Amino acid sequence: MFAFVERARACMRGPKGDVLRATALCAALCASAGSARAETAAPAAPPARDASGAAPETTIDPYHELETKYLFGFTSGADIGIEGEKSIELETTAAFQKRHGTYRMIEQEFEFEGVPTQNFAYELSAHTTYHSIKGVDELDDRDRTQFSGLSTDLRYMIIGRGPGSPVGLTLSVSPEWSRVDGTSGARTRDYAATFRLIADTELVPNRLYAAVNLLYGPEIGKASGDLAWQRSSTGGVTGGLTYRVAPKVTLGGELEYYRTYDGLGFQTFAGHALYAGPTLHVQFTGKTMLSLAFSSQVYGKAAGEHHSLDLTNFERHRANAKLEFEF
Repeated sequence: MFAFVERARACMRGPKGDVLRATALCAALCASAGSARAETAAPAAPPARDASGAAPETTIDPYHELETKYLFGFTSGADIGIEGEKSIELETTAAFQKRHGTYRMIEQEFEFEGVPTQNFAYELSAHTTYHSIKGVDELDDRDRTQFSGLSTDLRYMIIGRGPGSPVGLTLSVSPEWSRVDGTSGARTRDYAATFRLIADTELVPNRLYAAVNLLYGPEIGKASGDLAWQRSSTGGVTGGLTYRVAPKVTLGGELEYYRTYDGLGFQTFAGHALYAGPTLHVQFTGKTMLSLAFSSQVYGKAAGEHHSLDLTNFERHRANAKLEFEF
């Protein structure tokens, strides 16, 4: 910069041509100095800050989307999982109390689940059943654990819940072969299926959920040594409402109403029962969850009886637990 100044001064002391050259040199000097000041004096823009002077932080909503399949206890949600998912599930179902004596039944299912396509999922299950029966009317005393059968659950998602559809709709069918009667624990040959139409929705996004199931269950069975096959059917409607009290914990309740008949097409009424109880769902990680449900019969009646509950065709209390590991 000093060299530019000295050369300008020399030109100013010289003839007119030197004056012109001095003017050009001064212009070049000013342009160079202005550029240097712009490069050194213009700092980078500081990050935006809030009213307190602190830089804002990026927040992530912990109430992310949650799969609804196991949110409602005995009532099923319409979600089937993400395409390509596989999981191992341990499901325990228990039933307690008949009208007289002591009655306990615990069924353990070992399940493998797969989701081969976006709209279709399946489960393959093996069952063991424990019965503890003593002094119950029309049932033999028993204390035994047995391998009881095999089943599958096939689910097809008709409508996926999302921005364009507030309601999810899924159809499922669950055929089952049993070698042990689920109520008495006696040896039998039994074929059954449960058809279920499932609908659910989010009343408050990612917080409050509701589901309704309509079901029909035909069954044909023959006790060991019998010649005649017995036919029966069960119809029902269940509903659940559950609220996400924390990002990983959901609490709710459900109602279940069942009617059972002799005959595959609801020919002869045998009894009905209404159940109510709480539910709990815990999503430990993105791939591990626990679902718990407990329900008690609050109203019912068997055909030909005058008792306020139907403890001939149904149990007084029921419980269910599902533990799932995805991989």
